[in-house]
Order: sequence, then structure tokens, then C-alpha cells
Amino acid sequence: MEPPLSSLLADAPFLHSLADALGSPLNLLLPDRIAENADRFRGVYREHRLTGRVYFAHKANRSASLIRRLAVADPAAVGVDVASLGELRHTLACGVTPDRIMATGPKDPEFLWLAARTGATVNLDSPTELGQLADLVRKYTLPRVDVLLRLSAFETATGPGVSGVKALSRRSRFGSPLREAGALLDAAERHRDAVRLTGVAHHLDTTGLAEKAAALEQSVTVLDECRARGLDPRVIDIGGGFGVGYVAEAGQWERYTSELGNAVLGTRPALTWRDHGYGLRNEGGTLRGALALYPAHRPTAGPGYLDELLSHPSPASGRPPATLLLEHLYDLVCEPGRALADQCGLSLARVIDVRRAGHDSEDLLVRLGMNAGDMSLEEHGVLVDPVLVPRTPLPEQADDSGPAEVYLAGNLCLEADLITRRKVFLPRRPRAGDLLAFANTAGYAMDFRAHRAQRQPVARTVAVTREGASWRWCPDEDYWPITGTGGPTS
Repeated sequence: MEPPLSSLLADAPFLHSLADALGSPLNLLLPDRIAENADRFRGVYREHRLTGRVYFAHKANRSASLIRRLAVADPAAVGVDVASLGELRHTLACGVTPDRIMATGPKDPEFLWLAARTGATVNLDSPTELGQLADLVRKYTLPRVDVLLRLSAFETATGPGVSGVKALSRRSRFGSPLREAGALLDAAERHRDAVRLTGVAHHLDTTGLAEKAAALEQSVTVLDECRARGLDPRVIDIGGGFGVGYVAEAGQWERYTSELGNAVLGTRPALTWRDHGYGLRNEGGTLRGALALYPAHRPTAGPGYLDELLSHPSPASGRPPATLLLEHLYDLVCEPGRALADQCGLSLARVIDVRRAGHDSEDLLVRLGMNAGDMSLEEHGVLVDPVLVPRTPLPEQADDSGPAEVYLAGNLCLEADLITRRKVFLPRRPRAGDLLAFANTAGYAMDFRAHRAQRQPVARTVAVTREGASWRWCPDEDYWPITGTGGPTS
């Protein structure tokens, strides 16, 4: 954890006052931090002397305060990637101008029309979307729309040297295969009266630098073909996937995953509820399967990962992608979601009660004032211990002052409503009225699955800013990044 998130977590009276006033669960956001994160990405651009925007992937968090804070960032440097009609409407209402909006994701006619009508750039997923957009532009006499063509199924060498065995990148349901790029460019030329081709895009579901460098290099080749056709593209959009390091120490992560394997094999006490294996299984004393977890410790993530990618030799030319972009005078676009939301927020849950998990069990079950849909870190394969925020300090000689191993359960009347399916290790046994703070939940974990099952309350969200020695807050929807007019007020 880094400031200001670490400072916020250290202020127990403030956190309890918010939970007392607004209930449990409760999401807290730090909008100033997302602007700092965007500038760190831009710092990598500056280091490599590259131009182009960093677009925040709105789907990572539905907050208004984060988008409004980005609205006052450098318009030439920062934009917002929207993946639905609702996200587009929300982003426009938050003050982001259409020239800073990239429309991605699956698109229905309404989404395409509003993007074209307002002047957003449209990242096209298929020839079908291209045709639909062109028809809308002509039917409603709209200005030409700036578009990018999204590609997939790049080739990457799997053997030694550039002449090694060629294999396709991991399959994706998004984008058109690279081998169909020629037909896609033909379609873009046919629709030149309706669209203006400004570049190509891709997003690879992998952390492999070599695979991503290959895709970027092949995207440069496609743009070269565009120029040979008399088109004038200038942008390569490499999508997101830069990652977040949730755990600072590599040794902690390696030890936990090793012991999880031992627990699945039965050579140590259980670490999970009812022997859940997170993808691992015991087959006759042999560990099988693959660990289906996010790599909580990443040596490089976010801007650091982008820097490594831009410096990694491309497989065909051997030249770093940053050099290729500079030589061809192409702009770089990226769309971080989780990485831009890093350190931007936390989720609070009140401890309702603590009891034994069963009459024949020594396991402790902590019931919280939230459910699994309110804080879906584990849904995304992220395992991070919560921080215990006591209501009152506990005397050192108290019976429950020592470390505690607990399972965290939610407030739904469902056996499956577990906040964690793994045993959580806390500095002491929680008590009713304490808070558990789940740090770094702004990226995907806060509201990606939130629902009103059994009429339980959905987490409220507040924006928090630091002013001198004190914190100020307001409801997320009331935050505006303008001094003295509608910012945090209490």
C-alpha cells in the first residue's frame, strides 16, 4: 500500500465514523490518485519520447469521481475508454469531451449512433460493426467518424530465432484475425465517405512480453500497408493488461501458493473452506491442475510493465517497439483499467459476529456486513488479506489478543456466500463492531458484481480527499474537481 491509501487506512476513527454514518459495506475512492497513476503512465511515454493518449478503461469502476478527476487532466494525454452505451453517456455527463473518448467493446446500434453523433473515436471489432457504423453515418448525415480496426490472432515465434515455429497468439472473441486485415482495409476504403481510419488496435489476454511485442510489431506492418493504400493512419492501440502488484513481497506469495499445494495434497492442515483448491486437485497423491489465481506479486506492473514492453526486442526486426513507433511517427494508445485504478480505493465491511464454523470444528467464521457480490476480489482470482480496523484498542492481556485464523462469510442466506474461500490470517480475533478494510479494490472488485439479493444494501461509494491534516469526503456522485464548488464537504 502506498500513500494516500496507506494513510487513509491508518485513520481508524475516520473510517469508523464513515461506516457509522453510511453503513456497511462502504466503498472509499481516492480520485486524486488516479490522476497520479495516469501521469506515471505518461512518464513512460515521455521517457521513450512517444506521443499518444492513455485511456482509462471505465469498466474497471463505475465511479463518477474517478472520471470527473480525469476530465480535468491534460486533454492531450488522458482519455476514457467506454465499453457500453451507459458508460458513454456517463463519461460525457462527467465532463469528458468526445474527442477524448474511445468506444470499445460489443456495440449495439444505439451505442454506435451516440458515439458517431458526439464525435467519439470508435474501436471497431469486426467488419459487421464497420458496416453498421457507416450505414448510421449516411442515414443520419453525420460527420465522418474516426475509427480504429481491432485485430487479433497475431503470429509469434515459439522456436529459437526469428525463423522458429510460428503459432497464433491466444484466441480471443474480440477483433478480426490478422490474416483478414487486407479484407478489413478494403472495407475501410469502401466506407471512406463515412469513416476515417486513424489506426489499428489489439488487446492480448496474456502477460507475455514477447507475444505483445510481436503483436505491436505486426500492427506497425499493417499501418505501413494502410499508408501504401493512400490512407493516413497514425495510432496503434495496445489495449490494457498492465497489471497490478497486490502483494509487495515475492516470498509471501511463493510461500502461500506452495503451502496451498501441500494443503490440497493433505500434507498440511487445510487452508481453504471445504478443501477448495483454486484449480488444483489431488489425484492419487499427485498434484494436478493449474492455479486459477491472479499473480498477486508481479515484479513489474502498471507503468513499469509498459516500459518493459516498449524496451523488449521485437521478434522479427529485433528493434524495441518504442523505436519502431518513433521511426514510423506513430502514436501509442493504451487502455489501462486495473492499473490506473491501483491504490485508488478500499472497501469497508463491519464485523457482525464471530463464531465457530460448526460444533465439531475449530475454524472461526466471521460474518460481515457485506456479501460476495459487494467485493469481488476473489471472483477475479485476487487473494489479499483484509486489514483489521478495531473499534477500540484491545488490552494486550485479553484472551483473544493473539493471531487468529478465520473464514469470512457474507450476509446472504446462501452456503456459497463466502467473502473468501481461503483461511485468512489476522493479527487478532475480530470482534463485533470492528471493521475489515479490503485494500486496493477500485479496479474491478468494488461494483463489478454488486446486486440487491435478498434486499441487502449495496455498498455506497464516497470520494475522499486529503486537505492538510484532515480528510474530506462526499458521495461519489457529488464530487467535482473544482475548488470551492461541489467538492468534498465534510
